Amino acid sequence: MAERAGVTLTGSERLPELVGLALRENRKRAHLLVSTVLGKHVPQRPEVVHGAGLELGRRVRDLLTSLPGESVDRAVVLGYAETATGLGHSVADGLDAAYLHSTRRPVAGLTPVGGFEEEHSHATSHLLLPADPGLLTGDGPLVLVDDEFSTGTTVLNTIRELHANHPREHYVVVALVDLRGPADRRRLADTAAELGVRLDLVALADGGVELPADVLDRAERLIAEVGPAPEPPAAPAAPLVRVGLDWPAGLPDGGRHGFTREHRARLEAALPGLAEQLAAAVGVGAPGGSGGSGGSAGAGAGSDAGVGVGAGVGSDADADRSRVLVLGFEELMYAPLRLAGALAERLPGGTDRVRYSTTTRSPVLAVDDPGYAIRTRLAFPAHDDPADDSSRERYAYNVAPGADPARRFGTVVLVVDDTADTPALHEGERALLAQLRRVTDRVVLAVLPSHRPTAPVGPAAPARPLYGPEFSSYRADEVAWLLKDLTGVDLEAPTEEREEAVQSGGAHYAESLPVEYQPSPEYQELFHQALRVSARRIALAVGTVAETLLRERGPGLVLASLARAGTPVGILIRRWLAAGHGLDAPHYAVSIVRGRGIDPAALRYLDAHHRAADVVFVDGWTGKGAITRELAEALAGTGFDPDLAVLADPGRCVRTFGTRDDFLIPSACLNSTVSGLVSRTVLRADLIGPDDFHGAKHYTELAGADVSGAFLDTVADHFADVRAEALAAAERFLAPEHADERAPDWAGWAAVERISAEYGIDSVNLVKPGVGETTRVMLRRVPWRVLARRGAGADLDHVRLLAAQRGVPVEEVDDLPYSCVGLIHPRYTRGATGASGTAVLSKES
Repeated sequence: MAERAGVTLTGSERLPELVGLALRENRKRAHLLVSTVLGKHVPQRPEVVHGAGLELGRRVRDLLTSLPGESVDRAVVLGYAETATGLGHSVADGLDAAYLHSTRRPVAGLTPVGGFEEEHSHATSHLLLPADPGLLTGDGPLVLVDDEFSTGTTVLNTIRELHANHPREHYVVVALVDLRGPADRRRLADTAAELGVRLDLVALADGGVELPADVLDRAERLIAEVGPAPEPPAAPAAPLVRVGLDWPAGLPDGGRHGFTREHRARLEAALPGLAEQLAAAVGVGAPGGSGGSGGSAGAGAGSDAGVGVGAGVGSDADADRSRVLVLGFEELMYAPLRLAGALAERLPGGTDRVRYSTTTRSPVLAVDDPGYAIRTRLAFPAHDDPADDSSRERYAYNVAPGADPARRFGTVVLVVDDTADTPALHEGERALLAQLRRVTDRVVLAVLPSHRPTAPVGPAAPARPLYGPEFSSYRADEVAWLLKDLTGVDLEAPTEEREEAVQSGGAHYAESLPVEYQPSPEYQELFHQALRVSARRIALAVGTVAETLLRERGPGLVLASLARAGTPVGILIRRWLAAGHGLDAPHYAVSIVRGRGIDPAALRYLDAHHRAADVVFVDGWTGKGAITRELAEALAGTGFDPDLAVLADPGRCVRTFGTRDDFLIPSACLNSTVSGLVSRTVLRADLIGPDDFHGAKHYTELAGADVSGAFLDTVADHFADVRAEALAAAERFLAPEHADERAPDWAGWAAVERISAEYGIDSVNLVKPGVGETTRVMLRRVPWRVLARRGAGADLDHVRLLAAQRGVPVEEVDDLPYSCVGLIHPRYTRGATGASGTAVLSKES
C-alpha cells in the first residue's frame, strides 16, 4: 500500500498490531483500515476479538467511575452497523450495560426512533429500532462505539440527531483506533461546546493515515491493474451439515432491538450447551484433509492476514487437527463471536484452531500477498433480501486459502439468522454456501432465530382466516385456517430430492411439499379397518382431553390446532364440547415448523381476537417431543400457555393427554385425504411475507378419495357411549393424588437418543418414534428401516404394508417403549434404496 498507492500509517506503537491497509472499490474513500482484532475482514481468535471490546469497556467504566456524580449503571452503549455491531456489544459486556446497534434492515411493525448517515460508507442509512424506545431516552451517559474514528462525521451525525430529541449531559466515543487530524479534533470539541455536553473519547491506539493528493486515481489504476479476484480452483463440494441449535426462546440474537443485562446472563448460561451442539457437528478432530494449523499471526494475536508482521505457526498438539472458522453474517457479529469462543473452549486445541470473521458489504481489493491485509475474496449474492438500494453483492475475505495451503480451514461454520436462510444462500454456483463448499472440507450451517419484537396489532391485521369449502373440505363452522392459500403454487418435489436437500442443508423441510401419497385399495381397506377398531378408543381420548381442559381452563376455551395432524383432533374436541356442554368453542388451525417456531402472524391474530390465556394448542400425538419443545420456546415470554394437549402421549412429554399408549390413530395413515384435503404447511421467504400466515395448499383434485368427514363422524358416533368413562378419567387426572401421573418425564426423548446412538445416526431428527410418526416417515420421507416392538399387533399392519411396498426392512426388537420407530435414511443421497444404508453411509456426502 505504501509503495503502490502511497498510503501509510503513522502513530503509536500499538497501531500496526491493530490495523492494516487495503484498497476499497469505492470512489468516496479509496483506502480501508483493516482491523486485525475486529473479526470482520480478517479471521482472528475469538478471545482476541471479544477481549478488545472488553478492554475498551473496562476503560470506559474506569472513566465513568472517576467522574463525581456519574453512574455506570445508567450507561447505554450504541454500536454502528455493520462493522462495529460485535465490537459495541463486547464493549457493553465490559461495561455491563444495555446495548443497541444501528441497522440497515427495516423491520415490519417497528418505527425507527432515529437514523443517521455515514458519508464514506457504500451503504449509508442507519436505523435505530429499539424494542423499548426508552433505551435511548434516559439521562445517563451514552457510549457510541465504532471500529475506527477517522473524521468524526458519523459520530457527530448521531449525537446531533439523538441530542435534538433527548438531550443528555455526557457522551463517550469509543473506537479501536483514533486517526483524526487536528481539524477533526477541533470540530469534535466545538460540537461539544455548542451542545453544552461533555464528550470523551476512548481508543486503544491513535495515529493518522497519510494520503497522497491523487490517492483516488492511484487506487483506481491499481485496482484495474490487479483485476478481479481469481476464482478458487475447482474442487468437489464439501459436505454441508445443518445443525439445529437450542437457542433460548426469546433471547435476541444481537443488539438490533436492544440487549439487556438479563439477556446477557441468559446467553452466558446457554453458551456451553450451544458449544456442545456445534462441537458435535464439527466433530472432534474435524474432517482433516489439507487444513494445517499454521497461518499468519498478527503480533501474537493469531490473525490470518499478512499485514507486514511476523508469521507464526500452531503448536505441535494441534498439528494433526484442522482449523475451524466460525463465519458470521454482516450485522450478525456478536452471537457468532460468542459461539466461536465457546467452541474454542470446547474443542481439543481450540484456542489454536478456531478463528472468527464475518461476511460484509464492503467491496475491497484482494491481493494474495503476505504483506497485504486482504489476501482472498469470495463474492456472492446478498441472501437476506436487503431493503435498501445498495449493491446486492456481498463478500467474505480471507476465507479461501489462496496460494498458501497452511491458511486452509478444514471446517467453516456459517452462522446466519433465519431471515438470511433463503434460496439465495443455497442455490446457484455463486451462492455463499456453494463457494464455501469449494474451499474447505466441511461446512456447518447454524441458523439462529432472528429476534422479532412483538409489535402491537389490532383487529385490522392484514392476514385473514380461510374457511371451507373454498379452502378445505371441512365445514366453515368447524375450523378457521390461519394460513395463506398457496393452491396455485408448484411446491411438490419427489421424496428423494426433498430428503437429499433437507439432509444436505440445502433446504428446510417446510420449503417444499412431498408428492401426496395415493393409497392402494389394500391400504385404504387397512385405514377403514383401523378406524372401525379404534374409533371408540379415540372418542374416549377426545372426551378425556376435552373434559380435562374444560375443568382446568374454563368454558371460554379457544382451540388452536397444529395444522394439519392436529386439526381433526381440534374439530373432534369442538364437537365434544358442543354435544356435551352446548359450547361453541372457536377453533383455528395454525402452523408450527420445527426449527422455525410457530407462525407469528397467527399468534398476533389470536392475540387480537381472543384472550391469550384462553387459547389451548392441540395436536394428535407426541413422538419424542420436538414439537412440544418448539412450542414452549416459541411461546416463552408471551401470554399464551405452552401446555400442549394431545390424544396420545407415548413420548411422555405433555401433561394434558387422552392416553399414553402408543396406538394407531387412523388419521395418521393418510395425508390430506383425512385432513380436509389440506397439505402440510409451507414456510418459504419468497412466498410468505412478515405479515402473512404460513402457507398451505387445498387439493381439490383429491375430493374423490376424501375420508375427512367419515373419520370425524365415525369417531363422534361413539361420544355418548364413552361419556361416563371420559368424565371419570378427567376427574382422576385432576385429583391431587394423581398429579405425578400427569407430569412429563420425557422418557421418549431418552429412548430416541439411545436408539440414535445404537444405530449410528448423528441426528435425533432422523429417529421418528411411535406409530403415527413412523407412518409419516413411510409416506413422506426416505425410510431406512422400521423398528417394531416384538409382538406388536394389528396397529402395525399398515406400517408393514407400506414397508413391503417400499422395500424397507422391519426389525423386531425388545424393550422398545413405542409400538414402533421409523428411521429416516441417514446421510441420504439420491440413489439410496432405503433397504441398506451401508454404501451411502460410507460416502459421507
